[in-house]
Amino acid sequence: MTETKVTPAPDDLAKSVAEAAKAGRKGPPPVHLWNPPFCGDLDIRIARNGQWFYLGSPIGREPLVRLFASVLKKEGGKHYLVTPVEKIGIIVEDAPFVAVDFTVEGSGKEQVLTFRTNVGDETVAGPENPIRVERDPETGEPSPYVHVRRGLEALIDRKSYYRLVEAGEVEEAGGRRMFGLRSSGAFFPFCPAEEVGL
Repeated sequence: MTETKVTPAPDDLAKSVAEAAKAGRKGPPPVHLWNPPFCGDLDIRIARNGQWFYLGSPIGREPLVRLFASVLKKEGGKHYLVTPVEKIGIIVEDAPFVAVDFTVEGSGKEQVLTFRTNVGDETVAGPENPIRVERDPETGEPSPYVHVRRGLEALIDRKSYYRLVEAGEVEEAGGRRMFGLRSSGAFFPFCPAEEVGL
C-alpha cells in the first residue's frame, strides 16, 4: 500500500495546528490523547541539525517551527504532526529536536541537568528523561540524546556534549566501571571508563 502525499499550504496547516494547540494552553498540547486518522505524508523534513524544511526550502519563521514542534508525535518509529482531526507524516532525519544548551544544579548524587532545545523546550534529565549515547559503528563517533517528551528525543549538540563530558564521573554499572553522567538520582553510562583513560 502506497502512502499518499498531501500538500496543504503551511499557513493552512499552521492555522489548524494553532487551533488545536489552544487545547494545551497551560502547557504543550495533549497530542498523546489525540488519535486522528492518517491523512498522508507532507513534504516536511527535520534535518539532523534541527532545521525544518517545507518542499525543500528552510522554514525561517521560528514561531511556525515552534508551533509545529508542539504537535509532534512519534508512533511506530514514524513522526507525525497531529491535531484532534488529522495526522500527517513527516520525515525526521535523526531526532526531532537539538539540545543546544544545559544548566547544572547541585553536584554528585544531587546533580540535576536541565536541557534547552532549539524549539524552546526544557527537559530535566532523570529516570523519566534519560540520556543515552549511540556510537557510529564505522567511526566510533558518539551521538548523545536526551528524552524530551512522549518518546521524542533531542540530539545533544557538540559543544554541549563536550561540556557534559567535563562533568562526567566513573561509576559501577552492569558490573563494569563506566564513565557517564548523573542527573536527578540516575546514572547514565556513556562508555567504559578505560576508553577515556580513567
